[in-house]
Amino acid sequence: MLVETINNRITGRGGLGGWSPQEGTVAESTVLGPFHMTESPSRALGDTIDFVYTGTPCVVSGRVLSADGTPLPGAELDVWQASDQGFYDVQQPGVQPRANGRGLFTADADGAFWFRTVVPSHYPIPTDGPVGQLLLATERHPYRPAHIHFIVTAPGHRALTTHIFVAGSPYIESDAVFAVKKSLIKEFTRVDDPGQAASYGLDGPFCVANFDIVLQPDAEN
Repeated sequence: MLVETINNRITGRGGLGGWSPQEGTVAESTVLGPFHMTESPSRALGDTIDFVYTGTPCVVSGRVLSADGTPLPGAELDVWQASDQGFYDVQQPGVQPRANGRGLFTADADGAFWFRTVVPSHYPIPTDGPVGQLLLATERHPYRPAHIHFIVTAPGHRALTTHIFVAGSPYIESDAVFAVKKSLIKEFTRVDDPGQAASYGLDGPFCVANFDIVLQPDAEN
């Protein structure tokens, strides 16, 4: 995590969740993690990436912007997450469908994106190897707070690898891999309105998370 932070230093105050011309806010990066697939399945905006249907549904939306506030149409967002039980699809073959919790989305002409999913759970990282020995020796727990991964790319901009973390999740203050940054903690707000649920193709209570992702222009642009 220290190496990642040094390699992805940005000018100005980092953050994820809205652009301000006074701050020049650029989204902060964090670690890739071991569960990324090289090719997530392409999905249309508004599609779901949850095919297990056991947790609280969630709608995630926002825009991809450049540091000057310009929308980035056609930006690509590679998304992946654990289930509401705290497992990635590759950890549960035969239980979760392949590519559950994964999707490759393309932002629209306004740089906007949205998709449906399930609120993820916190989970323990594997402890059956050297990492587990290190955690034991340092008397640290193995848990990560609930989060959704993103790799965001757009022409003329630096690729961003980041997470958003579910506000209030257990272990948000003591992530096993030290990856939580304050700007990446987002509210997943519960909605009980049946009309709003129906507008998203849902039929019960759900959560919404909305945030903007601001990319840093390449140095040569």
